[in-house]
Amino acid sequence: MRRASACLGQPSSAAVIANSRIAWFGRLGRIDAARKVFDEMPERTIVSWNSLIAAYFLNRQPKLACSLFERMPQRNTASYNAMISGYVKLGRLADAQAVFESTPDPNVVSWTSMLRGYVWAGAIDDAEALFRRMPEKNVISCTVMLAGLMQDGRIDDARQMFDEMPEKDVVARTSMITGYCQVGRTAEAREMFDEMPRRNVVSWTAMISGYTQNLQLDLARKLFEVMPEKNEVTWTAMLTGYTQAGRVEEAENLFKMMADKPVIACNAMIIGFGQKGMVTQAREVFDQMLGKDDGTWSSMVKVYEQNTFQLEALDIFRSMQMAKIFPTHPSIISILTVCAGLAIIDYGKQVHAVIIKLDIDSDVYVVSALITAYVKCGNLAKAKKVFDMFDGKDVGMWNSMITGYAQHGLGEEALKVYLDMKLMHMAPDEITYIGVLSACSYSGMVKEGKEIFKTMTTNSVVTPRAEHYACMVDMLGRAGNVDEAMDLIRNMPVEADAVVWGALLGACRIHKRLEIAEIAAKRLLQLEPWNSGPYVLLSNVYASSRRWEDVEKLRKSMSSRNVSKAPGCSWTEVDKFVHMFTGGDVLAHPEHEIIIGMLERLDGLLKEMGYCPDGSYVLHDVDEEQKAHDLRYHSERQAVAFGILKVPEGMPIRIMKNLRVCGDCHSAIKLIAKITGREIILRDANRFHHFKDGSCSCRDYW
Repeated sequence: MRRASACLGQPSSAAVIANSRIAWFGRLGRIDAARKVFDEMPERTIVSWNSLIAAYFLNRQPKLACSLFERMPQRNTASYNAMISGYVKLGRLADAQAVFESTPDPNVVSWTSMLRGYVWAGAIDDAEALFRRMPEKNVISCTVMLAGLMQDGRIDDARQMFDEMPEKDVVARTSMITGYCQVGRTAEAREMFDEMPRRNVVSWTAMISGYTQNLQLDLARKLFEVMPEKNEVTWTAMLTGYTQAGRVEEAENLFKMMADKPVIACNAMIIGFGQKGMVTQAREVFDQMLGKDDGTWSSMVKVYEQNTFQLEALDIFRSMQMAKIFPTHPSIISILTVCAGLAIIDYGKQVHAVIIKLDIDSDVYVVSALITAYVKCGNLAKAKKVFDMFDGKDVGMWNSMITGYAQHGLGEEALKVYLDMKLMHMAPDEITYIGVLSACSYSGMVKEGKEIFKTMTTNSVVTPRAEHYACMVDMLGRAGNVDEAMDLIRNMPVEADAVVWGALLGACRIHKRLEIAEIAAKRLLQLEPWNSGPYVLLSNVYASSRRWEDVEKLRKSMSSRNVSKAPGCSWTEVDKFVHMFTGGDVLAHPEHEIIIGMLERLDGLLKEMGYCPDGSYVLHDVDEEQKAHDLRYHSERQAVAFGILKVPEGMPIRIMKNLRVCGDCHSAIKLIAKITGREIILRDANRFHHFKDGSCSCRDYW
């Protein structure tokens, strides 16, 4: 490499070309190429040094920029400005301030860069103080201060400052339009727009976007139609307005009219279709796109996740990784939600590794989703480790741990986290109380639950809602205090909803309280006539009392009302693949022969252990042999058999079920865990069951 001294006089044409190449390579992200051009220059001007400093900042390498700045043989004000602006754009305000204070002769650009830094950081008081100190102001610095005042919600102060500005350009006027629209004062924004002596495409777009943000879509469309020149931002603003308002058909018509469909417009259309449950249409837009950015992939992941197409969400996330697209925060949160929903812990661990690699493990929303995923995958130890390592815990994280312990039947641990939360002066919210009351319910801690509920009703700022009363009804009912639960419902200050009556009906099923069960079921069917749950629970009560005629009447009533019971489904993850099982349909699995063989083998071993099938969980009046056959092929039994065959010894078998686990299967799986020496973790619709050595973590209190 040839050494060269800095040339501070009139630059040669070669130096001008080299300086342009440094800036160009910097914009392309090719910082090594930019440095190579700089190093090979026979003569460097001060612009060469400044260009490379700017390139380093543009590529998020402030240390190298600072090192180069320190080595400069001579600096001008532009050199200091490059450092100030670079630090500001990276959010390093203290470093920017230090350079600003050391600048020998700051100009209006220096002051404006520092002003912009304060505004971006939300330090509006500091910005105002700096603005007052500025020896010289121009329309740009005034516009930056305007934006700060509007960001602070001080729209009238901004207007006063605007009126006092000696010079007002289109940017300042557009900034005022945006500010008015942000606070919903679209009439004043429109007045400002109409009075503009000159408008550009940004002004038009600001006014149209303002209307759409305030759901004044018809006014936005009228302005859109008369706009002399539209760009892709304008089209997308109108399109996004329609999708956010749920007017997807109009959005689709507008989308079809677009000659060129930019990525941002396609992304908006994907999200709009997804919000309306139009998953097929969203995927069609995705597939037709020639160029996709990280937002496109994230949008498609979100569409699948929010519409419960969980396996498809996994597939698209895998494809995203194969395409070398870095996941965004929203896509990470969506895929963690999918991992939680499917209880696939191995994939969740992979996503955790991605989070660490992307250095986003300090983001509160990402970490909250990660904790929830570990909890719902049955790995409480890992969830607690992530929780303990995070310093800035918010109420959502505390709630995740409390709810997690509750779902695993660990009431004392949940109560400890609740008390620790209060010691940290973190105020419980509505979800906190649902979590801790559920923990007391699942663990039989009636006394503690009553005390917490009493505290909530007398000392808490959170007013008990129907959900909290449902927890209390569930807690009392599980403990056998069905009459007390019924009295609580009668005296509730709020209307009992379906969740409350469902909790009571569930208790009646456990304790065979037929008379109250019929009352609860009747109220449930009035509230949710389409829900199969009340029919099934009441059928359980009738079947356990061998009232088969009443079971048949309920079945006919369901048929006449077109109410169908969701089939029992279970699944397990083996070798990064999710295997699904449906009750009574073992032949649907490609390896059904070995599954049937294992089920028959387990059936024989269970009988040797004294197991006798509980036919009350079969809602048909058939002989005992048929009942035993039906129970053997419940979806959770199939998943257990498959797990024994496929999951290596020493590893827990993790199973997820969409419904409440069958009582007979619960008894059988306890014995299977003892016979095989395997740990089986089953998550049903309500909670976790950890089966080991012939017992369950729920202690049969479920």
